Amino acid sequence: MARIKNIKRCRAEITPASLKNKGDSKMAKYFYPVIFHKEETGSYSVFVPDLPGCNAEGESLDIAYEMTADAIGLYLEGKEEAEYPTKSDPKTIALEENEFIALVEFSKLEYDKKHNTKAVKKTLTIPAWLNERAEKEHINFSGILQEALKKKLDVG
Repeated sequence: MARIKNIKRCRAEITPASLKNKGDSKMAKYFYPVIFHKEETGSYSVFVPDLPGCNAEGESLDIAYEMTADAIGLYLEGKEEAEYPTKSDPKTIALEENEFIALVEFSKLEYDKKHNTKAVKKTLTIPAWLNERAEKEHINFSGILQEALKKKLDVG
């Protein structure tokens, strides 16, 4: 019984302001309240109240959750993080029969790593002696630059 009271208390502490991780904006994670509707077939239809028209579906809860995370990413594509809506209070969302609310996590960084993999050509300048030495060692310039940027930006 005490455990149930604790769960209720935790739910009551979820507010719109708490739905955004307060960390570095490059690494920010957003938590969107999402309505999962269980269909008669056992599949799930999913609606994101903060993102009108952002819907998904899945044959299982796991697939529906994953599809919803991708749908949120598609919806937010091209928007700056300052434009991401995070205003719904999960406690105020009306539910119908066979529906429940879950928070779906969205990380711009993780979404981009998975979906925005298009290669971009960059021109760089290094001293001739360094270039000659690297070429003799068959160094992959693109690979080294990617590794260095990931380390510098701490986005491994």
